[in-house]
Amino acid sequence: MSDDYQIHIPPSFFALYTDARQRLAEPIGTVRERYEVCEDLANHLVSHAQVLNHVEVPSEAEILTRIHDGLSTPEAGVSAAEARWIVRRLAELLGWNGEPFEHQPAD
Repeated sequence: MSDDYQIHIPPSFFALYTDARQRLAEPIGTVRERYEVCEDLANHLVSHAQVLNHVEVPSEAEILTRIHDGLSTPEAGVSAAEARWIVRRLAELLGWNGEPFEHQPAD
C-alpha cells in the first residue's frame, strides 16, 4: 500500500504525539488530521495577530499570550500541547519571538 500523503509534518508536531520511545501514541491518520487543523489555525491567526499588533495590543508577547489563552479553552477544540504548538507556529509565521511557549509543561 502506497502512502501518497504529501504534506510534510514537522518533527515539532510529531513530538506532540510520540511517547518516550518515539512511537506514535495515535494513528498516523489522526496525527495528520490534527496537524492540518493546527497548521490551518496558525495561518488563519496571522492576520488577526497583525491587526492586534497595529491597533490594540502593545506587545507581540501579549498578543501571543492572549491567543494562547483563547486556544486553551475547551471550546477551542485543541489540546494544551496543540495550543502551544499553534502559538509557536504563529510566532514563526510572523517572525516574532515564540520562545516563552517553548518550555511550558506538557499535558
